[in-house]
Amino acid sequence: MIAYLKGNMIRKSSNQVVLDIGGVGYCVWIPLSTYLKLGDLNEIVELFIYTHVTDKSLSLYGFSSEDEKEIFLKLISISGIGPKLSLNILSGIEASDLEDAIKRSDVARISLIPGIGKKTALRIAIELQEKLEEKEKMLEVKGSQEKEDLISALMNLGFKRKEVERIVEETMKTFLPDADVEKLLRESLKRMAKI
Repeated sequence: MIAYLKGNMIRKSSNQVVLDIGGVGYCVWIPLSTYLKLGDLNEIVELFIYTHVTDKSLSLYGFSSEDEKEIFLKLISISGIGPKLSLNILSGIEASDLEDAIKRSDVARISLIPGIGKKTALRIAIELQEKLEEKEKMLEVKGSQEKEDLISALMNLGFKRKEVERIVEETMKTFLPDADVEKLLRESLKRMAKI
């Protein structure tokens, strides 16, 4: 299964790109949101790939970020929503905006996406809300452990707990979920130095 491609973009349209990788051209379906983030032709492009295999075809779907790919995978897990409709959904709304609409159960916003009726919008909101809540719980657990590690590390450097809690909280809000503990510690130290 192909999960990632990096290559020279030799063809580009609003829903598809062709990447030349070692003399082989890979045709990749993309949402409009990814298209808008791509550079010019003959530039090196990186895409996170979902490989869809059926009896009749093998298709590659590409995304500019792992978050976008993750929401795509959640969409295709819903009964009746396949890769092409999921791509259409992500072309009609940014992944982060879709997540917000799902969290708020904003069926009206979801049904504004071309090709999505109220019943499908309702199904998306209901089925994905649980999955997004699970993701948030996992991030909270991860975040709380990292927070304690950072506080402990700063206290070992001689800072008092009350001084560091607020700084660590601000740093984590700014840099999670992408940053590792080392980066968070460096940023927290920079902020502590300004106090």
